[in-house]
Amino acid sequence: MNDLLFVFSFIGTVSFAISGTAVAIKHKMDLFGVIVLGMITATGGGIIRDLVLGVIPPKIFTEPIWAITAVVTSLLSFVVAYFAYDKIFDKHIKLEENLLFISDAIGLAAFTVIGIESAMLLGFKSITLLIFVGMITGVGGGMLRDVFSGEIPYVFKKHIYAVASCVGAITNILLTRYVSAEIGMIVGFIVVVVIRCLAKHFEWNLPVVSKKEK
Repeated sequence: MNDLLFVFSFIGTVSFAISGTAVAIKHKMDLFGVIVLGMITATGGGIIRDLVLGVIPPKIFTEPIWAITAVVTSLLSFVVAYFAYDKIFDKHIKLEENLLFISDAIGLAAFTVIGIESAMLLGFKSITLLIFVGMITGVGGGMLRDVFSGEIPYVFKKHIYAVASCVGAITNILLTRYVSAEIGMIVGFIVVVVIRCLAKHFEWNLPVVSKKEK
């Protein structure tokens, strides 16, 4: 694993573990629930990616460092929330929502580029496959998190989630082919985060069918 891929893997794992922990705490899960949801969020996308690419067993079982990182991050996040929740989040109502958004956006961006790079390292070159793998790696963990917590997956309802991953994936692939893999990963990551932030700020959402009031 090259250095940049390792860095993005660490950033993505920590960010998604925090995201999963925040959702678990929001739903008043106990310590076990927090750890499980944090680890599922941080590793779920990678497991789905590996199954799609035929990597058996998935890397989480052959490179346990990422599962351990997710568990440790979830534990630390739980401890901080347990002892400081009233002092921090009750006084700053928007802080919990913003923490979830930021950690989720960073995790989405990091795992989108990780998915593409992982597929390329295995020799896959199909643009369609690379885009799909990047997106499923990015959104997979969050989808599992929401399903396990009894919510409609965020990707289906809020702030151009999968679209941001798709645009970032395309950017990553093109720059990797015509410039370099490092530039592709970095710029692709930035594109996803920027789109997610703009979508939240301007409340961009895809159209939905809603019943009109009479």
